[in-house]
Order: sequence, then structure tokens, then C-alpha cells
Amino acid sequence: MMNPIVQISLDLIDIEEALETAAMALRAGVDWLEAGTPLLLAEGLHGVRKLREAFPGIPIVADLKTMDGGYLETEMMAKAGATHVVVMARAHEETIKCVVQAGKDFNVKVMGDNLGCDDKVAAAKWLEDLGCDCVIHHIGYDERRGIAASGERMPSPLDELREVVQAVNIPVQAVGGLSLEQAIQCPEYGAPLVVLGAPLTIDGDSFKTAAGDLESSLRLICEKIHAYSVTDSLV
Repeated sequence: MMNPIVQISLDLIDIEEALETAAMALRAGVDWLEAGTPLLLAEGLHGVRKLREAFPGIPIVADLKTMDGGYLETEMMAKAGATHVVVMARAHEETIKCVVQAGKDFNVKVMGDNLGCDDKVAAAKWLEDLGCDCVIHHIGYDERRGIAASGERMPSPLDELREVVQAVNIPVQAVGGLSLEQAIQCPEYGAPLVVLGAPLTIDGDSFKTAAGDLESSLRLICEKIHAYSVTDSLV
């Protein structure tokens, strides 16, 4: 298993705030930047280009959540400077194949996202079989909030994380409402790609940078995650 990587999700709608947050996160020890879906909707390719210009050499994940037009979307983001793109497991098989092919053609890694799948473990294996480089095991924002509002227990990506990790031979990332403590625990489950986003670093309701001394908090989080040894895995 690979050593842990810390990724910050820039789920912001203002590029200047995203650039400031990214710079702060990198100072704190974050490894990868994610152009979150809200940022891509607000700024598109221009936002990715600005991140690439400001942070040469840093991996940039474009959270496209691609459902169709996979080759073109991947090509566009790769040329803008993204190093990773996201395709949905619920897309058509041909779309996933197109994204994987474009990833090879334009030297970007493909992250397959099992959000919304009835069988997330089977979806993760399917994504691997189709050539994705890593799996995002994902419980969605609306899903979490809707279930919580009904009074039921809010689902967590940790619920099936071990099963997903055991089903595939590629790196796994758990996403969706994780607490700080849960995010730090992800490598123990065998999921080395740790993403920090709403609500840890972004205000989940306003999509603005969270209040408080975020840089110090991020530095402590990064130190804890990076200190993890692959031999400590529980799986």
C-alpha cells in the first residue's frame, strides 16, 4: 500500500479564495489540491489553469463527476493542468472507458467514484476492472443531509470502507462527511488517499473557508496522517 497522501478539496466558488486556501494548505503540509465541483462550476477550466499557474508541480484533482462526454472532458482538464480527473461509476461503461483512454493519452490519472451506487463494493471492483487508477468511496452531501433530516443514522463512508479496500488492488479514498478523527483514521482502514473538505476545512453550508486557525489545524492533521506507517494497517 502507498504512503498516505493528504488532499484538500477546494469546494469554493471564488477563485481568489481558492488560491489563498490552497497556498495555506500547502504551507501546512497538504500534498494534493482538488478543484472541487463548486469551483469547477464557478470558474471552469480557468480555475484549473490558475491553480496550475500558481502551484506548478503540485497534483491537481479536477472533480468533474463525469457522466458523459468522458474523453473530451478529460482532455480539456488535462490541457488546463489537471493531473487527476473523476468519473462516476454510474456513468455508462463506455464513458468510463473513454475517460481511462484519455487518461492514458494525456497522462492524467483516473479516479472512479461510487457515489449513488446500490452496491458500492461491486462498483469499486468494476471501476478497477475498467482501468481506473483509484477509487473514491463516496457518501454524497445531499444523501447525508436527507437521511439525517429524517431522523435516521447518517451513513458514513467508513461503514463499508474495509470491504471496498479488500475488493480492489488500487488506492482508495473515503469521502463524505467524515469528522476530523475519522479522516485521520482512513489509512488504518487501508485507504491512503485522505481528502479534507467540507465540513473539516470548508463551511458546508456557505462553501466558504471555515473560520478559526485553519492553517495550524491542517498542519496537525497532516503531521498525524503522514506519520502513519503502512505496516499499521488494520486490513
